[in-house]
Amino acid sequence: MVFLRRTVLLRYLLLSAMLALLLFVSSFWLPQGGIRDCGSAWQPCLSFYHQTPKPPLVPDGWAEPDGSHPLIEECPGQTFQAWRLLLHLKSSLTDEDDILLEPYLQSWDQLLNFMESLGTMVSFFSQKVNEKVVLIRDLSRKHSAEAHGKSGTAGLQTPASFGLKNGAYRSVRSMVEAELKAGVVDFSRRTDSGCRTLLRLHRSLLWLKLMLEGLAEGPDADGRFKTPGELSRDAYKVALAPHHHWMLRQAAELVFLALPDRQYFLQLVCVQNQHDATPILRIIINALMLVHVRTQRILAEHDMLELP
Repeated sequence: MVFLRRTVLLRYLLLSAMLALLLFVSSFWLPQGGIRDCGSAWQPCLSFYHQTPKPPLVPDGWAEPDGSHPLIEECPGQTFQAWRLLLHLKSSLTDEDDILLEPYLQSWDQLLNFMESLGTMVSFFSQKVNEKVVLIRDLSRKHSAEAHGKSGTAGLQTPASFGLKNGAYRSVRSMVEAELKAGVVDFSRRTDSGCRTLLRLHRSLLWLKLMLEGLAEGPDADGRFKTPGELSRDAYKVALAPHHHWMLRQAAELVFLALPDRQYFLQLVCVQNQHDATPILRIIINALMLVHVRTQRILAEHDMLELP
C-alpha cells in the first residue's frame, strides 16, 4: 500500500516537473523584451512579431489647441505619408528663427507625392514645383563643389543633400546672405537664383495650406461641403493667380475640374470621414503655417517677396 502511494506520488512529481520544464522552454519562444533582444538561439523572432517601429502620432509639441494628439498612421500602399511630412517640417525649424533647407526640401518631396497622387492633370503643377526643388539642390551641390576646388558638378556622384548639411545652402538665411554677397540675385529680371526659386516654392506652399484649410472646414449653412476643385481654385486665386499670366490661369482651371472628390483626399491622410480628418488636417496646416510665416519673414527682411 505504501509502495503504491509512493509510485503515484512519484508520477505526479514527474508530471509536474515535465510541465514546468515545458513552460520554461516555451517561454523563450514568446515575444518579449525589445526588438534587439530577439534573433538569438534561445529567442528567435517570430514572423508575427511587429519589428518595424510605428510612426509617431505627431511631432512633440505639435498638438491640437486642446493638447490632444490625433493618431497619424502609416498609410500602406501610397507614397504620401502625413507623419513624414510633419517630421520634415518640424526638423526644418531652428531655434535661430531660420529654416534648414534639407528638411524643407524633404517636406516638398512629400508634398509632391501628395500632389502626384491626385492624378495626371496635377502634374501641371507638380512638374514645375519639382523643377524648383531640383534647382535648389543643384545650386547647393554646385556651390559646395566650387568651394572644394571643383570646377562644376559634371561627373560628380554627389547626394542630393551635398552642401545642404553645412554649406552656404544649409538654411534659408545662409542662402540669402551667400547669394546677395555673390550678386546672383537680380531684383529687376529673372534669374535662376536660389532665392527666386524659394519664393516660388513659398507661394505654392501657401496654395497647399489654404486648400487644406478648406478641407478641414465643415459644411456651409445648407450642409454642403465645398469640392476639392472649388477649394483649390479659391486658394489659387489668393496664392498663385496674381503671379501667373492669363494663359497659365486658364490652364489651372482645367486642373481644378479634374481633381478627385473629397473622400479621395481624406484617404490620403488615412481616414474615412470628415470627423477623423479634421484634427489631422489642422496639425498639418499648423506645421505648414509655421514654416510659411518664418520663410515669409526672412524673404521680407531682404525685400525678396516680389522677385521677378
